[in-house]
Amino acid sequence: MKTLKFLPLLMVVLFTSCSTVRVATDFDKDVNFNQYNSFAFFKPGIDKAEISDLDKKRILRAIDANLSMKGMEKSKTPDLLVSIFTKQRERVDVYNNRFGYGWGWHPWYYGTYYGGNTVSRTSEGTLYIDLIDAKTNNLVWQGMGKADLVTESIERKEERIREIVAKILAEYPPGVSK
Repeated sequence: MKTLKFLPLLMVVLFTSCSTVRVATDFDKDVNFNQYNSFAFFKPGIDKAEISDLDKKRILRAIDANLSMKGMEKSKTPDLLVSIFTKQRERVDVYNNRFGYGWGWHPWYYGTYYGGNTVSRTSEGTLYIDLIDAKTNNLVWQGMGKADLVTESIERKEERIREIVAKILAEYPPGVSK
């Protein structure tokens, strides 16, 4: 009976582990990030991103919203230029159930049994967000988020993109306690 109490917790852990976003950041430690108050999107960099224009718009809207929440404003004469880069790969997981198919004796039972491999395919995407000093044209901050991609509905896809961007930009500016 006690194990039934833990079943909902186990289900939550399983479902949330599938939806995690793995984030890493890097930055120039000699830069004072307090000097950056405005941003603009770096069109040449964004045009090179190998994703659909619809997904680019979703990503840019999410970046805009997150930077605005941090007190930065979009400007024609920005302090920072924002660029993105994406990668996508198919992840294949093979689970060996350590059983076979056949007739015979098994330590736990006797008779016909079946087992085999289970194969799971998932598309995994990586989004890089680069922040470039507009005056020097030097990369000053880079955030990377890796997550499973969602394609079941437009609403779910937009929600997933907002989640990925928010987790990446939660690390900006560096050194700020959350």
